[in-house]
Amino acid sequence: MNFKSNILGKGLAFVSVILAGGFIASCDDQPDEFKGEGGVPTIKYIRTSLPQQADSLITEAHLESIICIVGNNLKSVHEIWFNDQKASLNTSYMTDHTIIVAIPSGIPAEVSNKIYFKTFSGATVDYDFGVVVPGPVIYSMSNENASPGEEVTLVGNYFCDDPNVPLEVELPGNVKVTEFTDISLNRVSFILPDNATEEGQISVSSIYGKTKSPFHIHDSRGMLFDFDGQTGLVFTENCWHGHTAKTDEWSLSGNYVQMGDGSKSFTLDGGTWIDDSETGYFLEYWPGDWNGEFPASGQGMKLSDLVDFSKWEDMSLKFEMQIPAENPWYSGVPLQVIITSPKQITLSTAGWDFFNGDADKQAPRALYRPWRTATGGVYHTDGKWVTVTIPFNTFSYNYEETATANPITGPESFGGITLCLTGGTIDADQPAPIVRIDNIRAVKNL
Repeated sequence: MNFKSNILGKGLAFVSVILAGGFIASCDDQPDEFKGEGGVPTIKYIRTSLPQQADSLITEAHLESIICIVGNNLKSVHEIWFNDQKASLNTSYMTDHTIIVAIPSGIPAEVSNKIYFKTFSGATVDYDFGVVVPGPVIYSMSNENASPGEEVTLVGNYFCDDPNVPLEVELPGNVKVTEFTDISLNRVSFILPDNATEEGQISVSSIYGKTKSPFHIHDSRGMLFDFDGQTGLVFTENCWHGHTAKTDEWSLSGNYVQMGDGSKSFTLDGGTWIDDSETGYFLEYWPGDWNGEFPASGQGMKLSDLVDFSKWEDMSLKFEMQIPAENPWYSGVPLQVIITSPKQITLSTAGWDFFNGDADKQAPRALYRPWRTATGGVYHTDGKWVTVTIPFNTFSYNYEETATANPITGPESFGGITLCLTGGTIDADQPAPIVRIDNIRAVKNL
C-alpha cells in the first residue's frame, strides 16, 4: 500500500477521541445545527484528513484510519458503510462538501472494496475504496517460560482465522502449534507442543500477513536471578533479612522465591519494612562486600557487571509471577521495584534513605499494580505462572508515588535491586497475599 494511505498521525489523536465518542454539542450551543438534506451525494475523491496533506489522494487505508471524503451534497448522507462495517458518523465533521470519518475497526466478513453512502431518502451510492486489514500484531504472552504441555495465550490484535487460510503459530525450531484451545481477534490460546523447547521468537501468520513476537519464549537473556545457580545471585545475602529460594509443587522450574506465607495480614503502609525470611514482603540485593569492594562475578557483583545496560531505555525488567487465588493481592498496595546505584546503597552502607528517606536520596522505582484492572480490585493468577514486563523507562517514581529526584541516568544506576510489597494497607480481615517470583531478568525490547 502507498504510504499515503497511512493517515494515523499523532496530530489526529484528539480527532480520534471525538469521533469515537460521537460528541455532539447541544442544540443550544449549536446555532448552525446539522440538518440532513435531500437528494443523493456525489463523491469526487478521498484524501487524508491532515491539512498539510490535503493534496494526498488515497484509494485505500487501514482499519481505524481517519479519512476525508470530498464531494457535493454530502449532508444527504445518513449512514456510511465500509464493505459490511458501519462507520460512526459525527455530524460536527460533516458539511455539504466534506465528511471526516474513521474507518471501522471491525474486519469485514464480505469484502466488496466499496464505501456505501446511504441517504435520508433511502438511496445508496457506492464508491470504490479498499480497506486494508493489518497483519497480526503480538503484544505479550501469558507465560514466556511455560513448559511443553501447558496452555499459553498470546495477546495482540488481528489474529484472523480465515476458513481458507487458517491462522498459524510457529515456535522456535520450526515447531508448529497443532492444538488450539481458543482463537479470537485479540487472543490465541494453545497447548505448547512437546518439542517446543528452544528459545526464540514466536511467529504468527494469517491471511493478512506474518509477524514475530517482541519477546522470546523460554527467555534466558539478561538473567539476573534464576535461583538455580545460573548467575549465582540470590536474596539470602547482601541484604538485611534473606529470603531462601524453595522448590515445591508450585515451582515453575526449579527454585523460586516467595513473598509472604499467607499466615498473617499486615499493615503495609507508613514505610513498614517487613522483610523477615518467613513472612517478609521485601526482596533485597545490595551489591558489594563488607569491605566496600565489588566482586567481579557472583554474589555481591553489581548488576551492571552481569548485564549490559548501555541501552537501558530500550530494555524491560521481566519475571514470572504466581499468586494463588486463596491468597490474592488486594488493591491499594503496589509492588515497588527499586533500582539502586552503588552511591545509594551497598551491603556495607545499608540504610533506609534509598527506600523512603529524603526525596533527594530516594532511588527510582516502578509501581506495579495489576489489581487496578482486576475485578473488584483483587488480583491473583489462579495459581498459574504469568510473565510480568516492566519497561525501565517507567522507573520514574519515589516512595510518595511522585516524580523521583534521582532518575535512572545510565548503566551506573544499576547496582542492585529491591522488590517490596508496601505503600498501602491490607486489612486485618483480608488474607495475606502470597507472591511467588522466578527468573528476574533485564532484556532488550525487540
